[in-house]
Order: sequence, then C-alpha cells, then structure tokens
Amino acid sequence: MNLKHSFTIAQKDWLEVRQNKSTFIPILIVPLFFIVLIPLLFTLVIPNVAGGVEDFTTDPDMQNLFAAMPFEMKSVLNGLDSTQTMIVVALGYMFAPMFLIIPLMFSSTIAAESFAGEKERKTMEALLYLPISDQELFIGKVMAAGIPAILITWICFFLYTIIVNVVPYTIFGRFWFPLPVWWLLIFWVSPALIAMSISLTVLISTKAQTFQGAYQTSSAVVLVVVVLFIGQLTGVLFLSPVVALIMGLILWGIAAVIGRIGVRSFSRQKLLTD
Repeated sequence: MNLKHSFTIAQKDWLEVRQNKSTFIPILIVPLFFIVLIPLLFTLVIPNVAGGVEDFTTDPDMQNLFAAMPFEMKSVLNGLDSTQTMIVVALGYMFAPMFLIIPLMFSSTIAAESFAGEKERKTMEALLYLPISDQELFIGKVMAAGIPAILITWICFFLYTIIVNVVPYTIFGRFWFPLPVWWLLIFWVSPALIAMSISLTVLISTKAQTFQGAYQTSSAVVLVVVVLFIGQLTGVLFLSPVVALIMGLILWGIAAVIGRIGVRSFSRQKLLTD
C-alpha cells in the first residue's frame, strides 16, 4: 500500500470541504459555542448574578452529585469556595463529555462527504478509475476526516485551556486547568472516538446516495457522548481517569473492528453499480 496515494485523496477532500461553505461554516461555529460562550457563561455571567452560585452549589441534585463523586475527583474540590467549586464542577467535570461533540461533528461531516458527496457531485466514476488500490482509496477517505478532526480537537483544547485559566484568574489566583482526566479525554478517548466514527461513517457513506443521508445515519454516534453526559450529570457514571482509560480501550477496539470490516468489504465495482 502506498500512503502517498491515500494522502493525495485526503488532500483532494480537504480542498472540496473548504470550498463547500454550507458544510464548512457550521462545523466552525459549534466549537466557538463550546470553547468560548459556555466558559464565559460560567466564569463571568453566573458568578455576577445574585444567587447564581448559591443556587448551583446548594441545589439538592448537585449535593447528591458531590456525594457520589469518586475520591480522586472530589479531592480536587477540597479547599475551594462556592464560586471556584461551581466553575471546576461545570467546566472541569460536567462539561468534559460534551467536548467530544467537537471532533465527532467535524469528522462525521467530512467522512459523510467522502463517498456520498462524490455521488452527489457526479465525480465518483473519475475517482474510482484512479490507478490506486481499493485499500489506498478507503484509507485516504479516513485520513481526510481523521487528521483535521484530531487537529481541531487539539486546537480547541488549547484555546479552552487558555480561556478557563485566564478569564477566572482573579477568582482562583492560579491556573487550575486542565484536570488529569482531560489529558486522557483529549489524547486517548477523543482519537479513539474519531477513529470509530470515521470508519463507521465512511462505511455508511459508500452505501448512502446523498451527503445528508450518510451524515444523519452516522450522527447516531453522538449518542455515546449524550449517554456519558447524562450518566455523569445524574451521578450514575463519572468520567474519571479510570473510566476514560477503559472507555478509550473499548472505542479503539470497536474502531479496529469496523475499520477492518470497511477495508475488506469496500469494492469499487459495488460503488459503480450502486
């Protein structure tokens, strides 16, 4: 297998995504909401609203959440005042699973464009007759979605780290973020989730006739994030370092299986006759 051929396919897809503003702009707006607006809400708005902090920290549901927290997460809150506790719990713990939506949206959008987009633009036949192997073509489509999704995740994490440390610096008097679980979330769980999502989306995209059909079907992967968020919000499952490590292992395993199925089942002849 020649990875240069795969990389050439990836570069072609990146150019097409940049030219498609209706696809590109929405996936840039969502990170702005997650990494700027929500942190500013919990660091500048709520602390300045009368009773906002007290309502958050003294709420019976929040008290139950504090009580159910694993020791390693609860120990981080020791010695913090009410405002500091609210910021750490909201932006450091509760919000962590939702951050995974950023790489999922980015990777799923580009991956859905991979083959379904080619069909809509009537460029599929020219692509399939290129002098490259089926495996190189499939890997190229996976790379096209995976590389930018990982990069945008790291960039968003960097910007998020700056915002949640600098904006409330007068409240903490120190830099407090990232918490230990975030390193695993960004560099272990997120790439695994991206790999699983892309492999599944590209596989679906080879069968779907339109971009919207492929994207809507593959978006079901977001349910993994929603379940994790609800589990943490209700105290049923916390995204602790141990849970993040196990979750990453499971996701990498699923991604490997789906990717293997995708490579083996992918056939240009089937695409030409679909």
